[in-house]
Amino acid sequence: MGNITYDFTGKSVIVTGAARGIGQALARHFAEAKATVFMVDFDKAELDKAARDVGAIGIPADVSNTDDVERVVSTVIDETGRIDILVNNAGILRDKVLWKLTDDDWNQVLNVHAGGTFRFTRACVPHFRKQEFGRVVNITSYTGLHGNRGQANYATAKAGIIGFTKTAAKELAAFGVTVNAISPNAATRMTASIPADKIAELTGPISRFADPSEMADAICFLASEEAGYITGVVLPVDGGVSM
Repeated sequence: MGNITYDFTGKSVIVTGAARGIGQALARHFAEAKATVFMVDFDKAELDKAARDVGAIGIPADVSNTDDVERVVSTVIDETGRIDILVNNAGILRDKVLWKLTDDDWNQVLNVHAGGTFRFTRACVPHFRKQEFGRVVNITSYTGLHGNRGQANYATAKAGIIGFTKTAAKELAAFGVTVNAISPNAATRMTASIPADKIAELTGPISRFADPSEMADAICFLASEEAGYITGVVLPVDGGVSM
């Protein structure tokens, strides 16, 4: 991990899907940059362990459940009085070729990825508007633009997040809120099963998956004061694979 260059003192940050991978690395970045970090994940045991390790506050929740989402946001407001930064990172996979996808496979993936992004952003907006400040960073995917065999549900969800990001950026700009997304290419649990002979075609000119902390560097920039004139952007942080 590189040196922390941003100061998030006094800022409250929500990171979803934070028990492992990019979410955990990001929570650590924000905590080391002096933010108050709230880590959200469905897996309570993993979340509790990660939150202790990071020095953050863990809140178990299902991002596809509106009551859970509103409970998280209420907890953050009760603890700190504000929400400054939201990173919608939670995701699941239910990979099958489309003719084998069940309604449940389809609905679960869309409800977590696109639905969770919508629900958390919606719940934070009243607080962003009151503060006249907010940063939202969503996690999309190369697959959302280009598709991938066996991932019709995932591709649809990630493409939806791109449309949501651009729409929310237009709607919230008047309130001092930026909304951006990154398209990552990091080594996570989701990439662990990729055969060695497929890695080269999936990693671009740099020929490796990034460390999750490299995704966190990009997200922290988009969440910073310095990025206040950037909104509606989908930033590829993918080693050039999308070129």
